[in-house]
Amino acid sequence: MPERVGFVGLGAIGTPMARHVARAFATVVWNRTAVRAKQFAEAHGAQAATDLEDLVADCTVVITCLPTSREVAEVIAAASGAWRRGQLLIDATSGDPAGSRRNAATLAGYGADFVDAPVSGGTSGAERGTLTVMLGGSDEAVERARRYVQPYARTVEHVGPVGAGHALKAVNNALLALNIVAAGEGLAALVKLGVPAQRAVDVINASSGRSNVTEHLIPERVITRAWPRTFSAALLDKDLGVALAVLEDAGVTSELYPAVKRFYAEARKALDAGADHVEVVQRIEAAAGVEIR
Repeated sequence: MPERVGFVGLGAIGTPMARHVARAFATVVWNRTAVRAKQFAEAHGAQAATDLEDLVADCTVVITCLPTSREVAEVIAAASGAWRRGQLLIDATSGDPAGSRRNAATLAGYGADFVDAPVSGGTSGAERGTLTVMLGGSDEAVERARRYVQPYARTVEHVGPVGAGHALKAVNNALLALNIVAAGEGLAALVKLGVPAQRAVDVINASSGRSNVTEHLIPERVITRAWPRTFSAALLDKDLGVALAVLEDAGVTSELYPAVKRFYAEARKALDAGADHVEVVQRIEAAAGVEIR
């Protein structure tokens, strides 16, 4: 019988990731909305598990892609009777380091390994199979995990012990948020001073201030007024909170991270619940009385 991989969480980024996994391995899927798992299984030659315990019983490796580490803990608990020695949980959730360590300790009690494996690259990277994966765990567990994350990844890095992957992902996303706010405020000022937004980003992108935000997000979403919804402001706000905890745990004092966290928390109140992470630029525009275009 071929080895089976379980995939839990068929959200916006989990679905294309699971699609790549299903092409490479016999795959069993589970989603809180059962019809989504059934539809995925029918479309991609996978199997839909009736419950989490059945999925864990059937699979030697399980990949989770959920909103937070709390949901991962709930998955572990729901399948408590099925975990066994030799299994591996690869957690692609944008979780928190402390939660990862707790989840790893719970699984260790069953003799199973845990690797935190958050990803960067968004839904487009997941669709293309070009995500960056940050692995946290023991050398042995991480080397085993590489084979299962490779189908949806272009870059796979072992960054440290359990929790290190989630710490790095949180800091990465905090830098994304910092760049969005900084670019939005700077460009709002430039447009008010008569500099066309596209000309401004062209110059910035040929200079030292360029970033993924100025190279891609601002031209493709803000200047065009397209505002696609690929990654919610709520999730980025959550990641900012994780990043603040990472800095606090490390004893690093920050002025910028708390300020951007406050900005996102306030911006979310003025935006609808499904707002994309780049839509916070609209709050900058409203305050400045200008559109970045």
